[in-house]
Amino acid sequence: MCKECGCGVTNDSDKKALEVFEDILKYNKFQARHNREHFEEYKVYAINLMSAPGSGKTTLLEKTLDFLKDKYRIGVIEGDLETEKDAERIRQKGIPVYQITTGSACHLDASLIHKAMHHLPLDKIDFLFVENIGNLVCPANYELGTHLNVTLLSVPEGEDKPEKYPLIFKVSDVVIINKIDLLPYFDFNLDKVKEDIKKIRPDAYIIALSAKTGEGLDNWISFIENKFNEYRKKLA
Repeated sequence: MCKECGCGVTNDSDKKALEVFEDILKYNKFQARHNREHFEEYKVYAINLMSAPGSGKTTLLEKTLDFLKDKYRIGVIEGDLETEKDAERIRQKGIPVYQITTGSACHLDASLIHKAMHHLPLDKIDFLFVENIGNLVCPANYELGTHLNVTLLSVPEGEDKPEKYPLIFKVSDVVIINKIDLLPYFDFNLDKVKEDIKKIRPDAYIIALSAKTGEGLDNWISFIENKFNEYRKKLA
């Protein structure tokens, strides 16, 4: 667990640690607002993708880029503890991408996003996708300034994740239930999971899909295109 995010604070009596954590979050919120100002200056619509490792974020992102890249200008910020493997997969599609390698930190924060933004041609980007570090805890605490928070939950992870990790679902505008092609092989009650998510975030938009087969992917693409069009109309 990283030393910055507060995930190591387990004792409420540790006031000093909690105060430091609160200060970090306060500064992060300030930086996130600054990021949002940059996005809106350039009319960039930014989407934060969060999930546990192995949920299919990069595959979903690749499929999303395939649908959108001929209609929109796209940029990507990739977050990982180590390696640039995911960034390389995006570069092969001809998309400008910047890799953030955190080393030990289990999340991206607004300051890291701000630095990454200066390595991308924001004046030539419509959609900016941020692929966060694979973790269902730490990323939930850190606003990035993005317009949409999206969390992926894959069928093999199990149906108990919303109850076990409620914060990340609480901060998510959209929840994607991925790998539904595997539903016949796992004990995963799709309706129950949707109900559990709605208990945590009643207005969450839930999409069930398979990034591998493409089933339900049109719902995701239509949703973000509609959000983008609404965003641009507000800025006009």
